[in-house]
Amino acid sequence: MQRRQFILQSLAGSAALAAPWARAAGWPERPIRVVQGFAPGGNADTIARIVGAEMAKGLGQPLVVEAVAGAGGTLASAAVARAAPDGYSLLLATGGHAVAGALYEKLPYQTVASFQMVSTITFFPFLIVTQAESRLRNLTELLDAARAKPESVAYGSAGVGSTHHLAGELLSRLSGARLLHIPYKGDAAAVTGLLAGDLPMVIAPPTAVLGHLKSGKLRALAVTGAQRWPGMPEVPTVAEQGVAGYDVRSWAGWMLPTGTPAAVVERLQAETHRALQLPTVSQRLAEMGGEARGSTPQEMTAMVAAELQKWTQVVSEAKIARL
Repeated sequence: MQRRQFILQSLAGSAALAAPWARAAGWPERPIRVVQGFAPGGNADTIARIVGAEMAKGLGQPLVVEAVAGAGGTLASAAVARAAPDGYSLLLATGGHAVAGALYEKLPYQTVASFQMVSTITFFPFLIVTQAESRLRNLTELLDAARAKPESVAYGSAGVGSTHHLAGELLSRLSGARLLHIPYKGDAAAVTGLLAGDLPMVIAPPTAVLGHLKSGKLRALAVTGAQRWPGMPEVPTVAEQGVAGYDVRSWAGWMLPTGTPAAVVERLQAETHRALQLPTVSQRLAEMGGEARGSTPQEMTAMVAAELQKWTQVVSEAKIARL
């Protein structure tokens, strides 16, 4: 009797442990909701649709992209963090996810612990640009001018607390040049201010300035990533111009609620990597200024944690008021 009871208990325990894997075996059985935190038609929305459309072919179910915009992307992150960990709620996270973790004092989720990372999708740098006729020929001259007269050189960004804003604060810290930040309501407004001569430089993603660079109205002084950008290989990095250790890139990647079955995570990772290897996908990301690059969940977790630590330090040292 005791032996029979032990066997039944063991079988029940095994079934309970196997239940998530059993459910994952039939996954997905319905459309997958993809949440992104910015306006429809923007970079995040476009990336989710480009990659999601290809992944849907392998998964056999559509990935339905939904914009939950506002509060720097934190509303979207919160929506996925509180969703059931069943593989049917997927977050298209961006570099702003780690920035928000550093900037917002109280969030209804933890930046790293509340999420199961799946894979990165793409990385792209920001460009530091000036007017084509500017007397500043390179970033070194601009920083020298700022060192000679602190806060005499201003830079525009998409707004207070944006990755572009913190990229400028990090540049100030590492270069010893005190730059003056002028926030705008979005990249387009900042670039318009630059074209009007309201400020000498802007930090912006390639998509916001590429047309003006090609037309000759603007000139790129530097790329913020550690390596030169393939889209404009002639433009040196910030680090190449004397600011050692400077490396700022934005990124996009998939996140799930923590507790999602491992089999679901593995399947999504595999489909992501398959999609990124397709020339049609990598080329479209390249046209946006991005480099298609997947990762393991562990690599993405480490990256987000490192980004959170970096931006938390920048916010503290720059004395930026937390929201």
